[in-house]
Amino acid sequence: MNNRDQFEMRRKQHRSHKKWWLIIGFVGLIIIGGLSFWGINMLNNARNAMKTTYQSAGHVKLRNVNTVLKHNRPFSILLLGTDTGALGRSSENFTSRTDTMIVATVNPKNQQLSLTSIPRDTLVSIDGKSEKINAAYTLGSAGGAIKAVQKLLNVPIDFYALVNMGGLKQMVNAMDGVTLTPKMTFKYGHANVQKGVETTLDGAEALDYARMRYDDPLGDYGRQKRQRQVIMAMANQMSSLGSIFNVQKIINQLSNNMRTDLTFDDMITLYTKYKNTSHHMKTDTLKGTDATIDGLSYQIIRTNERYRISKQIRQQLQLSTSSLSIDQYSASVSTSTTDSSTGTN
Repeated sequence: MNNRDQFEMRRKQHRSHKKWWLIIGFVGLIIIGGLSFWGINMLNNARNAMKTTYQSAGHVKLRNVNTVLKHNRPFSILLLGTDTGALGRSSENFTSRTDTMIVATVNPKNQQLSLTSIPRDTLVSIDGKSEKINAAYTLGSAGGAIKAVQKLLNVPIDFYALVNMGGLKQMVNAMDGVTLTPKMTFKYGHANVQKGVETTLDGAEALDYARMRYDDPLGDYGRQKRQRQVIMAMANQMSSLGSIFNVQKIINQLSNNMRTDLTFDDMITLYTKYKNTSHHMKTDTLKGTDATIDGLSYQIIRTNERYRISKQIRQQLQLSTSSLSIDQYSASVSTSTTDSSTGTN
């Protein structure tokens, strides 16, 4: 057996089977885990590289997140993926719409990570105008997206992580590709995959694999599943021996392609206190019905569905649900780009 075969065998033996993915932004937390292999010097280098990722959401948080983390309580993070840097789009200011929106909750007590996808076409009202929820970031930056989701689901969003989807290509290349088993056969852009056949995708192939929508019988819901699959595969590989040697390259790509209001110290705290939450993972999707309004396609979220997801997320965050009633979710979602946050218990 030659050295390459031995290396591949070790890589497969060390591959993590943890089923968690917090889009690409939360991958930063997994990377922090790999830093323990490199010591304090590499930690300081990573701290400097990740300084560029910090960006305040520019809004008043619904609760004291420092207290939440200090006392090891469940927290939430809104994961956003933008179109910037993909398919020739500009990537300079992260100003495009967020095609990916997921509410992730992390509960250290039961070591559980829960992920709830929000359809990008969900109908909301922003500053009195009907919009798709993926426009909330474009109109009001990260704070606007957070407020729209909080109003939609009646849950606090403690942090956000925004990733330029074009950066996915660079990050996958820094990992020397990502290996996964496609759930369907299709060809789209650089991606040409067969159902059930394990495939290693380079950056361009992985990006197109995650982006394809119209040939998927499930449409955007199917695309969400493939995005999760790519990120899970990336997360698994980042905790393997072979990926540790590429940590610095990956961190450099994250610093260029991610924005978050998690500080580097927050990330260290999350790794040390919450790293075992990957032992149990649950996923769900806020389900809507198709509607066409003024020639545009929307997803209409029914009252009982908003109530179901809201109650579920609040339970994950160990927040009270005793005063909730389905009638509270019957009104249409109306939000604004100005800050009017109030506390959530």
